[in-house]
Amino acid sequence: MGLGEGAMEDMELRQFWNDREVLVTGHTGFKGSWLSLWLEQLGARVHGIALEPDAGPSMYRLAPLSAGDRSYIVDIRDGAALTKAVGRCRPEFVFHLAAQALVRRSYRAPAETYATNVGGTVNLLDAVLATESVKVVVVATTDKVYAETTGGVPYREVDALGGNDPYSSSKACTELVCRSYAHSFAAGRGIRLATARAGNVIGGGDWSEDRLVPDTLRAFEDGRALQLRYPKATRPWQHVLEPLGGYLAYAQALSEAGPGLPAAVNFGPDPAQVATVAQLADALGKVWGITRAWEPAPGSHPPEAAQLLLDSGLAASAIGWRPRLNLVQTIDWTCAWYRAWKSGADMRAFTQRQISDYEGMAA
Repeated sequence: MGLGEGAMEDMELRQFWNDREVLVTGHTGFKGSWLSLWLEQLGARVHGIALEPDAGPSMYRLAPLSAGDRSYIVDIRDGAALTKAVGRCRPEFVFHLAAQALVRRSYRAPAETYATNVGGTVNLLDAVLATESVKVVVVATTDKVYAETTGGVPYREVDALGGNDPYSSSKACTELVCRSYAHSFAAGRGIRLATARAGNVIGGGDWSEDRLVPDTLRAFEDGRALQLRYPKATRPWQHVLEPLGGYLAYAQALSEAGPGLPAAVNFGPDPAQVATVAQLADALGKVWGITRAWEPAPGSHPPEAAQLLLDSGLAASAIGWRPRLNLVQTIDWTCAWYRAWKSGADMRAFTQRQISDYEGMAA
């Protein structure tokens, strides 16, 4: 019996990442924990630099890495400490996920947001330049880096950068920082530096405030309807494994390919799978047996983009990446993770099973 497309890709991933020295910044966070565990499952030697995980439930604590001695608690705003930690890790690949990633928090703390997202990225890139082992750097940004338009057309990598709120603006600034460092420093050192722009990520293990899935599940747990600020806002929802698979494929392509690869790539869901905030809340309520999942939030709220859509055609043509999960599967996988957690399951093992199931799917 021949191997299926998903199994073949799984083998190629393992062959490439096995025994690689890889640094993940933000490894104690939601996306960083998933990526670190996936890399470890692929046989990589994973190093992590991040702040302590938030109090309360934590993906990092529930599904820990097996090698805790390669974890460094460092604030990326501290350039000297960051350079020292990166030098200790001596990675070949760097995935930069550490960030202040919440839009509403960016309104409350704009200086912190810019210092972390822009200044922290500058510090990380300076640390990379001081570490001879680094060959590839992938910096995670967001679908919100684009200047907002009203036409409902999916954003492409050639579209103008912008961002009205401090978080979006800080990530657009991060894109410009990476572009400058790539041309001014990294290319001359043989370092491939690129940015990855993902959609709105959901999945098990996220307990952040002001994110739809954890806010919805907390509301359901309390027996109340979730209050939605912008129920009609459209977002490119995707399971956390989708963009992370893109990051892995992108880093591999940057390592193996010539200089023709794009320096920034979108990783979003199939355009047919986008949904409004209200539609996603209703779908979550249906899975959990909640008849009245949400209600409009009273009062005025900081402005947010009404519609976000990503065109991921470049990811498909340049590195062969395509989304694997539709919206129904994304919601089912997410709810299954939280159900397993509530039942007391071994969440490291459960998370590893979801990663393996994802690897086995054809794109």
